This record gives sequence, C-alpha cells and structure tokens, in this order.
Amino acid sequence: MATQSPFSLVAGFVEQLGAGFQPPSWVVDELQHRLVLFLNHVLMQEPEAQARLARQKGRQVRVQWRGFSLELCATPAGLLETGAGTTQPDLLLTLTEESPFALAQAALRGDKPAVRVEGDVQLAAEVNWLVDHVRWDLEEDLSRLMGDAPAHALGRAARGAAQALQQFVRARPGSGADKASA
Repeated sequence: MATQSPFSLVAGFVEQLGAGFQPPSWVVDELQHRLVLFLNHVLMQEPEAQARLARQKGRQVRVQWRGFSLELCATPAGLLETGAGTTQPDLLLTLTEESPFALAQAALRGDKPAVRVEGDVQLAAEVNWLVDHVRWDLEEDLSRLMGDAPAHALGRAARGAAQALQQFVRARPGSGADKASA
C-alpha cells in the first residue's frame, strides 16, 4: 500500500493556495515598506555595504517572483527606498522557481534561489556582493533589548535549532541533496 508523504500533501496545498491568491495591494505595499525598513536596518550595521550602495545612487533594481515585484532604489546615503515602478529598472532579477515550498526548502538548506538576471552587470555584481556579505546580526539586536548573556544563549539555541532543521531538510528524500550526490 503506497502512502503519501505529509510533506507532499503540504506542498500540494501551498501550490493550490498560491496559484490564485493575490493579497490586497495595501498589504503588499505595507509589507514592501516593512521589508525596506528591515533591509536598511541591516545595511546601517555594515559601512562597506552602505559605501557600495552610495556609489549606485539612483539606480533601480526590480525583483520579481510570480505576480509579485519589488522595486528598490539606492539612495545617496547608501540605503534603499521603494521605487516608483514607473521607469525601466537598471537591473531585473527574476526568481525562476515558481513553488513557494521549493523556495523555502532551498532557503532552509542555505542555497540561493535560481535567478534570471537582466540589465547592468556592475549593479548585478554589487547586489551579488551584498547578498554574499551582508548578514543580520540578530544576537546584537537582542543584546540591546535583554543584555549580552541572554542574547548569546538565545542565539546559540536558535543556531542549534536552525542547524537541526537544515540537517532534517537535507536528509529528507527528494530534497535535492540526494539528487546532487547521485
């Protein structure tokens, strides 16, 4: 008797839900603004990243996935703001993976998603450098709220949980890790 994995059931449900789901535009706008605030918070902790972005001031990057897109524009301060979306972007990044479940699995494995790149090569190189080198220091932010020792303990526990989750995803049949080794 063949049984179906609960993971494939969840993946099927997410695919069906995501196929026709379009949130209201105000929700999308608010989420985009919150994302830009978060990205700027992370960028402000990295002077080299801000210097690189400042050199790209006024340049626009559009990130697309399925029916969603996010337009980002570099400011003279080396931060980001949402773009108007009325002009042709200097760089277009399109996530080629359609499945949200597959994207989540790749992120849990620590893999970058497959991206189609169109536009300015120098800007694409700067964006790639930012993706490779800028990381959010959650433990530092937590230490401002609760002190160094509790933040370190919480960070260590979170890293252990993340590592266990990554090992679980890698060990799961059909996760992509077994295909790479075959």
